[in-house]
Amino acid sequence: MSTKVRTADTRERILTAACEVIADIGFEKIRMRMVAERAGVSTALLHYHFDTREKLFTEAMTHSFANTAVDLERDAETAPAAVILARILRNLLPTDPELHQDWRLWQELWVRALRDETTRVFAVDLYAQLHGWVSDAIRRGITSGEFTPTDVDDLSTLVLSLSDGYGIRLMLRDPTVTLDTALTSIWRHVSTALGLPAAVPTE
Repeated sequence: MSTKVRTADTRERILTAACEVIADIGFEKIRMRMVAERAGVSTALLHYHFDTREKLFTEAMTHSFANTAVDLERDAETAPAAVILARILRNLLPTDPELHQDWRLWQELWVRALRDETTRVFAVDLYAQLHGWVSDAIRRGITSGEFTPTDVDDLSTLVLSLSDGYGIRLMLRDPTVTLDTALTSIWRHVSTALGLPAAVPTE
């Protein structure tokens, strides 16, 4: 195995471990030693790759974000636009253990963004990328004739806002909200705006 490959593998293990530890106990409580132990590396090696907790946190968020992007891009050019858009909606909610962990990371990001300007700018940039995922899927469907034309930016903002609102209540285990009701409610707004069937598409 080349040095470059080993380095990439080590960074991957560290970032995966960082995501897990931050989601488990929160950013304010983590110590670099905890992440190193979870990743199976020395603290010195961890500091070699990430010299501060803040840099590790930012890279961990980016890592988590990138993994979600890979799933969203799967067969994106060949699947029906409605299927891709529904997939995005599912990925915006805590629909499985991995996305539940991602949501815990997002909640840590929101808290830090309220107190730290660098983190705030980073969070706004990540939201811009989320907006891009949703709006690109909508535009693709409009261009192909699958969707009724609409105000793309306005609908994308609504989708993200609804996803955040329902996602928070799901994370709080609010007994009045379920994944099915959240997804169905969000899709109702989407389907009305885009002239689509009321049923949420499956893969």
